[in-house]
Amino acid sequence: MTDRTTVAIAGGGPAGMMLGLLLARAGIRVTVLEKHKDFLRDFRGDTVHASTIRLLDELGLGKGFRELPQSRLGDLSAPVPEGGRVTLTDFGRLPAPYNYIAMVPQWDLLDFLAEAGRREPSFELRMSTEVTGLLRERGRVVGVRTNRGDLRADLTVACDGRNSILREAPPREFPVPFDTWWFRLPRFEGEREEIAALRVDFRGEEAGVCLVREDYYQIAFFTVKGRDARLRAEGVERFRERIRLLMPRFADRVDHIASMDDVHLLDVRLNRLRRWYSDGLLFIGDAAHAMSPAGGVGINLAFQDAVAAAALLARPLRRGNVTVRDLARVQRRRWPPTVVVQAAQRLLQRVLFVAAFEGRRSGPPRSLLFLIRHVPGFRQIPSRLIAYGPRPEHAPAFARR
Repeated sequence: MTDRTTVAIAGGGPAGMMLGLLLARAGIRVTVLEKHKDFLRDFRGDTVHASTIRLLDELGLGKGFRELPQSRLGDLSAPVPEGGRVTLTDFGRLPAPYNYIAMVPQWDLLDFLAEAGRREPSFELRMSTEVTGLLRERGRVVGVRTNRGDLRADLTVACDGRNSILREAPPREFPVPFDTWWFRLPRFEGEREEIAALRVDFRGEEAGVCLVREDYYQIAFFTVKGRDARLRAEGVERFRERIRLLMPRFADRVDHIASMDDVHLLDVRLNRLRRWYSDGLLFIGDAAHAMSPAGGVGINLAFQDAVAAAALLARPLRRGNVTVRDLARVQRRRWPPTVVVQAAQRLLQRVLFVAAFEGRRSGPPRSLLFLIRHVPGFRQIPSRLIAYGPRPEHAPAFARR
């Protein structure tokens, strides 16, 4: 007997799990294929933005979400040339209760969505199932090959990340001046205030961002792209010294970086496919558009892609006839916000990171400082772009509870 489903989703990340849940609530048989045995992988995107929190409320999952272990990120600050710091965002002025960004371990969030999915009769999650290729008939994608056998489907959705093996053509790449190295530092009891500011620090060709977690700090260290081998050759003591000089407030705890094995490289990419679909196949999330960590918006766009795809494709999936035109509608809807966000990320890279790395300036340009200091409400523009994105999606009626 042939193994068959209506929708095969390759990848159990944010886009894949959300799409699976939404389609199952539409009564569509959906199978999510995740190559790992669990979701326990550190230093993944853990920011849950206001538009996603609102979406979970619309799905009737808000109460359960707020019971997950989490902390709140406050506003973003950066150093200024004359000394001191300036606050670049103002999340607190966004409409309550969606006036903050939550830091939630991604494994907890994905487990939470998986449990919600399992309550739907037509939802199936297969762990330890790696997609290895596509099944085709007469030029159309009709399912996937996996390490556990073939799975036929009316529609295959690639949600397997920036290195998707299902990509049929290379994406358009945009230059990124840095890579990111992630590591943890302890957060002491007296530092666990409810909301903590997100701050950027610069020193020569280096930058650091601190994300506040429930009981530790998650640190992102930025420097010129391609420096990983050099950093590791210098050894852990030299790396600790870099962090002491860059972020002196953490000098008392850098010894908790036991070795360079505690420092994890993210090869930063910024790209997007020119075409997100072919007959029987759709790409969403990072598989369609890899985002820079600037602004932490990748997970937000992945969820929004999933909502748009579910809303636009539920009806043709029910009638058993998803056409290329249907799939093109998903790209048309999500293409503009992707382009806008990636353009904003490229601008942020130039005015903050490139200028700092080249020694021209440490912190925001004077024109931006003028707007922040003298134009009322200006800080709400980056706040809203980060918290909601340029085209936030709402849960379709069939998925609301």
